[in-house]
Amino acid sequence: MSLVERLGYGPGQRLLIVNCDDVGSSHAANLACFEAMTSGLATSGTLMVPCAWAREAVDMFVGLDLGVHLTLTAEYPGYRWRSLTGAASLHDADGFLPATAAEVFAHARVEDVRAECRAQIEQALAWGVDATHLDSHMGANQIDPRFFEVYVELAAEFALPLRMVGPAMEARLGFPGRERAAAAGIVFNDEFVSRWGHPTAELMRSVLPGLGPGVAEVNLHPVHDGPELRGYDKREPQIRIDDHAVAMDRAMADFIVGQGFAAISFRPLRDLQRAA
Repeated sequence: MSLVERLGYGPGQRLLIVNCDDVGSSHAANLACFEAMTSGLATSGTLMVPCAWAREAVDMFVGLDLGVHLTLTAEYPGYRWRSLTGAASLHDADGFLPATAAEVFAHARVEDVRAECRAQIEQALAWGVDATHLDSHMGANQIDPRFFEVYVELAAEFALPLRMVGPAMEARLGFPGRERAAAAGIVFNDEFVSRWGHPTAELMRSVLPGLGPGVAEVNLHPVHDGPELRGYDKREPQIRIDDHAVAMDRAMADFIVGQGFAAISFRPLRDLQRAA
């Protein structure tokens, strides 16, 4: 039985999750993501627990569907954060989480990644977050098979669904992650629509019409423009500004409905996984 049928829909139904990544990364991100989820087309968000503005987000997003954005990297040159656990293998020479996923793959010990990701989930739960799912900042838990195993282990341990790459991307990664997750009883999206650096509005308009029945996820990175964003993201602030605009675009919301998609968050996937 397909995922949409297990969720109680007809076999031809198309469902769409629009997730705001990077909640907690800054005050401007919190404001933009909150607006996207309460007044825009976003249905879900994920919290970066190690970041300075995470605790503000917990209070701000009460009652909204929020997952945990497992964070092993800190990509901005002048704005950095550290792990919760302090493991040496997780930090660069400056004492912060590294800027790239490649550095994580080269240096991080699997046991340190497992402990750190568990600590991030446990901290979110201790703050009172009713976590709906897990996903991975910059894909650090999804691209390397060693850290993907941690991803699946924690999803099973905390009974949470996962963001997964789509079948085409999985083929390029070269290991059967979806099969592994399904065998562990994890529920996950059928498709994932994301291409960093490509305008999200164009991506949605070009990709969504071609998707078949199932649960698809699109991720956004909304941030309000201003001195805070311009101060920490000196390379690609426009991507985040444009993603906020997409989230608030009534024409995009109408396009999604016109394509026959029904809005959904990760909460029904979590409930399905826990019921099973």
